[in-house]
Amino acid sequence: MVVNSVHWFRKGLRLHDNPALQEALNGADTVRCVYILDPWFAGAANVGINRWRFLLEALEDLDNSLRKLNSRLFVVRGQPTDVFPRLLKEWKVTRLTFEYDPEPYGKERDGAIIKMAQEFGVEIIVRNSHTLYNLDRIIEMNNNSPPLTFKRFQTIVSRLELPRRPLPPISQQQMDKCHAKIADNHDQLYGIPSLEELGFRTLGLSPAIWHGGESEALDRLNKHLDKKVWVANFEHPRGNMCSLYASPTGLSPYLRFGCLSCRVLYYNLRELYMKLRKRSSPPLSLFGQLLWREFFYTAATNNPNFDRMDGNPICVQIPWDQNPEALAKWAEGRTGFPWIDAIMTQLRQEGWIHHLARHAVACFLTRGDLWISWESGMKVFEELLLDADWSVNAGSWMWLSCSAFFQQFFHCYCPVGFGRRTDPSGDYIRHYIPILKDYPNRYIYEPWNAPESVQKAANCVVGVHYPKPMINHAECSRLNIERMKQVYQQLSHYRGLSLLASVPTIQEEAEPPMTDESQTSSGPDSPPRSPAGREAAGCSTAPDSSTVCPPASYVPNENLEDFENQTPCTSSNTYPSAAITSTSTSASLPPSTATPPSPAQSPLSMSKPSTPSSSCPSLPPPPSLVTTPSQTSRKDLSRKFRRSQRQHERQFCTAAREEERRSEEEREDAWGEEKMEEGVEQEERMEDETFGETTGHQQ
Repeated sequence: MVVNSVHWFRKGLRLHDNPALQEALNGADTVRCVYILDPWFAGAANVGINRWRFLLEALEDLDNSLRKLNSRLFVVRGQPTDVFPRLLKEWKVTRLTFEYDPEPYGKERDGAIIKMAQEFGVEIIVRNSHTLYNLDRIIEMNNNSPPLTFKRFQTIVSRLELPRRPLPPISQQQMDKCHAKIADNHDQLYGIPSLEELGFRTLGLSPAIWHGGESEALDRLNKHLDKKVWVANFEHPRGNMCSLYASPTGLSPYLRFGCLSCRVLYYNLRELYMKLRKRSSPPLSLFGQLLWREFFYTAATNNPNFDRMDGNPICVQIPWDQNPEALAKWAEGRTGFPWIDAIMTQLRQEGWIHHLARHAVACFLTRGDLWISWESGMKVFEELLLDADWSVNAGSWMWLSCSAFFQQFFHCYCPVGFGRRTDPSGDYIRHYIPILKDYPNRYIYEPWNAPESVQKAANCVVGVHYPKPMINHAECSRLNIERMKQVYQQLSHYRGLSLLASVPTIQEEAEPPMTDESQTSSGPDSPPRSPAGREAAGCSTAPDSSTVCPPASYVPNENLEDFENQTPCTSSNTYPSAAITSTSTSASLPPSTATPPSPAQSPLSMSKPSTPSSSCPSLPPPPSLVTTPSQTSRKDLSRKFRRSQRQHERQFCTAAREEERRSEEEREDAWGEEKMEEGVEQEERMEDETFGETTGHQQ
C-alpha cells in the first residue's frame, strides 16, 4: 500500500526533536510538510507586525532547511477545515501527522480536523513535543484537577519519570526515501507571503532585534551553553544589575513558536549541570522557567475561559474600571511616568521586554494604579509580545493582578522607585524616550519634579513636550490596596484574612506618613537581591533622586516573569497630575472601615497637585501615636514615634509568621514563589542578560 504522508506544522517549527514529523517519514512513500496560513486572519487577529515578521522568518528558515533535504515547505492559504479536504484528495493522502496542542482552542480545532480526516479514511498520528510532560497525567495525579500552587505542581512532577529524550534532526537519508515531487511554480502556489502581501505597512519599520527560525534558535542555545561559569555557580544569586535590553542568548520567543524544543533545552541544561557538578543530579529549580511554563499549560489545558475573568473558576471576580483613554495611554507609552513609558515603547518597537519590566507595567495597569482589568493588558501583550503564549500570557496576567495564583495584593510596584533601583543611571529611559535624554539622573524618573530652568535646559518641558503624570501614584495605590482588601474580605477561601488587619486602609494612610518603604520580591522570576536589598526597607534621601527605596523583605515567587513588589509610597516632592475621566464600573465598593470613593473621586480623575510616589509606606501608622505637641516635646514625640513604629513593625511581622504557620496553602504559594525566584536566577545566568526577576511575555 502506498503511504502518502502530510505533516501539518503549527507550533513546532523545527526539524530537530519533532516526533510527529518522524512519524510522517516512517515507512512513507511521499511526505509533504504543510503550514496553513489564513491571510484574512493576519489582518483581523490581535497579532502585531513584529510577531508576524518573526513567524514569516521562522517559516522561511524552515523552508530553507527543507530545501537542503530536497524538499520544500507548502504554505497553503485558507482555513484548515476548508483547505484539508482539497489537499487530501489532490495528494491522495493516507497519513496526517501533527504535534499535540494542549490549549483548549487547539484541541477543539484539531478535533474537527481529526473527525474530517477519518471520514476520508486518513490515518491520524499525534505526538506531544511542545511540553515536557503529559499534562493530562499531571492532572490525573492531582485527583483529576490541575494543581494551582507551584509547590503542588513540583511535587507531582517529581514523581514522574524524566521527560522523553529529544529525537535527532531529520536526515537527508530519511527524506530521500519519501521524496515528493516539487512543482516548478512551487513559490507561486505555496510560497511564503511577505508582510506587504498580508496587508502590513513596512515603511519605517525598524530592523528586527529577534530573528525567527530554528537556525537562530540553535545558535542562541549554543551561546547559552557556552556560559559554563553560569552553571558552575548556579545556586548562588548574582547581585549585579540586570539587563533590560534584548539578549543574544534569549530563548523565549523560540520556545513559544517551537523553533527550539523544550526537551532539547531541558536535557542540554541537565547534562551540562551534571558534567560540571560531577554527575550530581540537578535540582528541579534548574528548570524553573520551563516548569513554570508547564504549570500554566496544565492550569489552562481544560479551561477554555482561562484567558478571561467571566466563567473562569480560578479567577477572582474583581470589579475593574472601564477606562479606554487610560488604557490607550498605557499601551502607547504616554502615562507621564518615564519608567512605564520606556517599557511600553520598547515592547512596541522590539516585541520583547524584560520580566521585571513586564511585572512593572502589569501592576501599574491593574491593581497598582489604573485599576483596569488584566484582560485588557493581556490583549496588548498578545498583540505586541513575541513570546506571548495563550496559557502563559493569561496565567502571568492573573498572577500579577492578584486574580489567581498570587494573593499578596498589598505589595505593588512603584513606577518611580522600582525603575530607579533597576537602572539608577536612567540610560534605559534615555534610549527609548530620547526627549528626556538631557535630564540629569536626579530627575530622569520624575521629570515633573525638575525646576523649570532644568526642564528648559533639557529642551523638554513637562506638559508640553512630555506628558504630565496621568495619575497620582501614592493616592491611587493606597486606594487600590483598599479595593483589593475589600474584594478579598469577601472570599471565604482566602486564608490570609488575619493579615488584612495589618494592611493599610485609606483612613490609616491619612495619619502621619511613614518614611519607610517596603519592597518585596514575590512572583514569577524575581531578581537576585544585592546586599543592600537585604537591609531593612526604607526611603532615603539621595543626591540624585528624591527618594530611594531598597527592597525590604524577600517573599519568594516564580516563572515567566518576577514580582518585585512594593506598597504605596510618599515623597516630599509634588507634581501636577493630568486629569483623566474614568468610566468606573466599580465605583461602589463593599462597606469597610474606610470610606469608598465616589465615581467622581476615581483615582483616574484626580487633577489637583499631589505627592508622587517613589516608594511605598509598608505599614499603617501605629494607633499609639495619637498625641498632641502640647503633651510632649518635639524631641520626645520623635523618639516615641520611632519606638512605636518599630513596635508596630514587630507586631506586623509576628502576625505574618503566625498566619504563615496557620495556613499550609499560603506556605505552598510562598515556597513556589521562592522556586520561581531560583528559576529566574537560573535563566538570568543562562541568558547572561541577568534577566533579573524579570521577564515573561515571557507566561
